[in-house]
Amino acid sequence: MCLNAMNPMTDIKNWFRSLLLVWRREFKLVFSDPGVLLFFFALPTLYPVVYTLIYNPEIVREIPVAVVDNCRTGESRKLARMIDAAESMHVIGYATDLQEARRWMNSHDCFAIIEIPHDYSKRIGRGEQAVVPFYAEMSLLLRYRAMLASLTDISLTNGADIRATTLAAAGLSGSGESASPVNTEAHFLGDPDQGFASFVIPGIIVLILQQSLVLGVTMLGGGAVERRRRNGGIDPLQIQAPASATCIGKALCYLVLYLPLTIYILHYVPEMFLLPHNGSLVDAMVFIMPMLIASIFMGMVLQIFVTERESSLLVIVFTSVVFLFLSGLTWPRYAMNWFWTLMGDCVPATWGVEGFIRINSNGGTLEQNAHPYIMLWILSGVYFIGAYCYWRWCAGRRSRITV
Repeated sequence: MCLNAMNPMTDIKNWFRSLLLVWRREFKLVFSDPGVLLFFFALPTLYPVVYTLIYNPEIVREIPVAVVDNCRTGESRKLARMIDAAESMHVIGYATDLQEARRWMNSHDCFAIIEIPHDYSKRIGRGEQAVVPFYAEMSLLLRYRAMLASLTDISLTNGADIRATTLAAAGLSGSGESASPVNTEAHFLGDPDQGFASFVIPGIIVLILQQSLVLGVTMLGGGAVERRRRNGGIDPLQIQAPASATCIGKALCYLVLYLPLTIYILHYVPEMFLLPHNGSLVDAMVFIMPMLIASIFMGMVLQIFVTERESSLLVIVFTSVVFLFLSGLTWPRYAMNWFWTLMGDCVPATWGVEGFIRINSNGGTLEQNAHPYIMLWILSGVYFIGAYCYWRWCAGRRSRITV
């Protein structure tokens, strides 16, 4: 009776002992593999800095613009001066005609052409709408966006001045004090400067966390396959342990390694580059924890497709752009069809990007991001089951095949 009663306790002790052995062995494997060290440490340390430096400065300023003034009046010169005074544009000169301005654009002396028609002042004087054609080079969307926003502001301001002058000439100067009975002020929450880095970097750093983890985990799996191939189907460095202890022991090793890296990426990178950083670090860390766990177990599941160390690059790297689009960072998820929405739901970084941006940029709390947080835990459970099945059945089957 006593022996039977002690057997469960012995099994539990052996399980924890094997878990610690797996955890310790995985540390040795990580620090003895230069490729894994590159993915686990160099990639998440350097990539956020490199990406942010590429996107700084965040706002495009002083874009060269050519003006074709076919009107040559005081009103047209005023419009050209307003364009030159805009923060995002700089008038490099007046072209004699549209063909000359196009030659300037073809030689990249300017990136946009503004053509003021010959009847510009006449139409304004008659109270009609004057149309000013705008030609933009579309090689860089940031330039087009900045110029279009500035021209919209100039159009509204110039229109208000023209209305005020017209009313003043009619003896209604008091009525011209306000250009519109209703005025609006834009406040861009989470990205007050409307900068590209402030918009995209918080999401990219979450994707970097996932991809670096998955790359390292799959490379370790590829190394284990190569060792089994060299040793008759047996990995001499593998600890004989239950599948659950193997999965959890490996995951604990990667989590311990990634905790300081995650703090660096989520907290110090935004602070270094003055990116939006309004949320609580505690909330961000608690939220991102299930994403790390889900990414680890997803990497273990993807080891099924890795037959050697280098194949991890083929399996994982090409998915980076796909995962970026599926996250909804560059295209809204509600505009995707059901298939791509479902595919995005299966990627931990999709929910990680959504929740982290709300916490980091908009100052949200963990309670306000309950849905993506729960989805991350669900993915953690699903991928853990997949990793458990891999170590319970697939690893043994692969060993027999490689023999």
